[in-house]
Amino acid sequence: MLAYMQNIYSFSKFHNSLARMDRTHLLSDQDEAHPGPSCPAGSYADPNAVPNDGATAPPADLMPVVPGYESLGPNVIPPSNFGSAQPEAPSRVPERRFDIPAITEELAHEAFIKYASSKCCYSSKPAKEMVFTDLQSLNTYRYRLETFTESRTTEWDSEPYNGQVVDGFGVAPAPWSIPVPIPSLFQDCVKSIRVPHTSTVKGCHSCLNLGRSACSRCVNSGRTRCSHCGGMGRTGSNRCSLCQGSGMTRCHSCGGVGSIKCKTCKGQGKLLCFIKLKITWKNNVYVAVIDKGSGFPVELLDQITGEKLLTDMAPMVYPVVSFPDSSVNAASESAVREHQAQFVTTCRILQQRQTIELIPITRVHYVWNQKTHIYFVYGTEHKVYSKDYPAKCCCCSIL
Repeated sequence: MLAYMQNIYSFSKFHNSLARMDRTHLLSDQDEAHPGPSCPAGSYADPNAVPNDGATAPPADLMPVVPGYESLGPNVIPPSNFGSAQPEAPSRVPERRFDIPAITEELAHEAFIKYASSKCCYSSKPAKEMVFTDLQSLNTYRYRLETFTESRTTEWDSEPYNGQVVDGFGVAPAPWSIPVPIPSLFQDCVKSIRVPHTSTVKGCHSCLNLGRSACSRCVNSGRTRCSHCGGMGRTGSNRCSLCQGSGMTRCHSCGGVGSIKCKTCKGQGKLLCFIKLKITWKNNVYVAVIDKGSGFPVELLDQITGEKLLTDMAPMVYPVVSFPDSSVNAASESAVREHQAQFVTTCRILQQRQTIELIPITRVHYVWNQKTHIYFVYGTEHKVYSKDYPAKCCCCSIL
């Protein structure tokens, strides 16, 4: 029996995830910015489960110091050549007016009837009987900056040692000198690789080199309380037939031996330890919608397509400076400056892409039942938004 076995070291791997760096901005006449939601942190359903069902490295103070890797952990490693790349000013773009023509009354009328028909509690009478008084086209632009970055972190990792080759001789290359193929641009991706010449064999810290760990179900005794009689030894006036009156039965987890195969070393008693390089590629997005106080809820535009007026892609883009709407130029300058300040010292900026979209929005004024009302037709899909539809049933009015 391995009654004396105890784990004298505890070690849990850090699971690092870059916080979502996406930001969404609404630029109105007051230039108000609204940050987007952050990514939720991951969690395991079973707190006792071993992440990825693999080995964990021994505590850092038991590991050798590898030159160039003295500070391992979750903090990103600054690239060796940060700040060297600078965007080049583009040649002057020919001036062009981007005015949005208002949709026709026929199209606005058709879209409104379709909208009313899609609502179970809306009467179709306002949509069919209304009289147009004005259609106003609203110049609405969406600016987007995407910055595709690569960041690197290092930490000790391990796997059960089964006699495989130990790459522990030679000088370990610096983290940013290790070549790693770049995945598809502007798509998030994470990859982990083993740093050459950092491998070493260590005794398993979880089981003290024994290959087996104490069974947590029976607490190393090999026996558990009888599930049939609840440990009483009797069921009613009769002796329990399952445990024969002892109140204890053989532990099903360990087969009655009191110990189980070590989950860290898989019963080998040794670990092949090495430094793991984790590479994270992330597409960081900055979005600004320029709205001139139209009263339209711009959050509805998140799933709406517009007409692309400009697409610029380069390792480092230069802010847009010659767009007819100065608010777009200001949004581009702010976005480029913010992303460069945020990422240039901690990540490698691989590629940037900025786009400007024109989103058609028409504000429709109409009269029905001697009252004036407003609705919006927006996007190339000609969707409709109406804050106060004039003829709803009672249940919709209460809601």
